[in-house]
Amino acid sequence: MPVFPRYVIPADAGIQGRSVARETATMYYVYILASRKNGTLYIGMTSDLMKRIYQHKNDLVKGFTKKYSVHTLVYFEQTADVQAALRREKQLKSWKRDWKMRLIEESNPGWHDLYDTLA
Repeated sequence: MPVFPRYVIPADAGIQGRSVARETATMYYVYILASRKNGTLYIGMTSDLMKRIYQHKNDLVKGFTKKYSVHTLVYFEQTADVQAALRREKQLKSWKRDWKMRLIEESNPGWHDLYDTLA
């Protein structure tokens, strides 16, 4: 998976003594993984959803998802506001289980793995 720089600095910007950088828009994702339909759930937040889900699926990170085989991406939201993403992650983590299940069922009733749709 290629890694792209966050900033592009022109080689000849015509400005002496300082760099000109252009920041690309960063998106943040709040996501829910499941071990199976109605199974164990995990909620996380990232700025690189494809990379993070790949890490979960391939057990590259020690922890909860590896221990309990929670690898199926069943739900995600995106925002350009990192603070909003952090608040939403915290909010979802505090929800009752049946609220989380209803959220998943509304957009993904078959609990299909959404990872392949991320391209």
